[in-house]
Amino acid sequence: MKLGIITGWKEECFQYAKNLGLEAVEFCCNFYSDSKKFLELAPETKALSEKYGLPVASVGRWGATRLDEEGNIIEQMMNEDKDCIDAASIMGCPVFCCGCNRVEALSYYDNLQKAIEYFSELVEYARPKGVKIAVYNCGWNNFVYSDKEWEIVLGAIPELGIKYDVSHCFAHGGDRNYLREIRDWGHKIFHFHIKGSLYIDGVRYDDPPAGLDQTNWGAVMDMLYTKNYNGVVSIEPHSDYWKDERCQWGIDYTIKYIRPMIMPDGYSAPIPYMP
Repeated sequence: MKLGIITGWKEECFQYAKNLGLEAVEFCCNFYSDSKKFLELAPETKALSEKYGLPVASVGRWGATRLDEEGNIIEQMMNEDKDCIDAASIMGCPVFCCGCNRVEALSYYDNLQKAIEYFSELVEYARPKGVKIAVYNCGWNNFVYSDKEWEIVLGAIPELGIKYDVSHCFAHGGDRNYLREIRDWGHKIFHFHIKGSLYIDGVRYDDPPAGLDQTNWGAVMDMLYTKNYNGVVSIEPHSDYWKDERCQWGIDYTIKYIRPMIMPDGYSAPIPYMP
């Protein structure tokens, strides 16, 4: 595994991640970002990635409304996702993360069929470009975020994976179930976020730096290893309190907290003979 962070694609962002001693970066080209411009800059971004020795672990496009009120695919949204996939391919990024919104006018069954249709087109498009598609487990304009949807949608599209974030399991009322979700779906996790969660009486209090929260990170990391996850665990600063002047301290704390849990690639040490 490698430790990375969500950041921008300007040179100073690469410099920042390198100065933190991290091994990868992640980009969020969200629905309000210009996907054409992002694609245009992809060769330059690739050059920066190589210059600083920081591979791009994931590109995500969050929050987009991909289906209209009648359940039809919005071509502009599909094209913007494809722009991001093209950019990811140019940058050597292995994963594109996205979601699919629920359409209120349709039945649950029809919504699942529409999600399968949408993700299937992305998977087909991305395959020859060396990019895998992962559905994020966040509810931001997305309903494919828990067991019952994964069983059907991922069952129908074996190549589709999951971008997993423990905090979203908490948000969906699964504060005791994230370990079970990783146990059952860890083999389908293509990308992973490091973000703390703190809930009191079932109500969100904050997404603090990892290690200052209630997530059992030791157990989470153990399960990722036992599920043979070998991707990037990416820090997502997301706190309402640990921001502005305090934000950097929280990032530094998370790095120091998570770093000892990451086994170096190729690690091997003989066990001394014990009679």
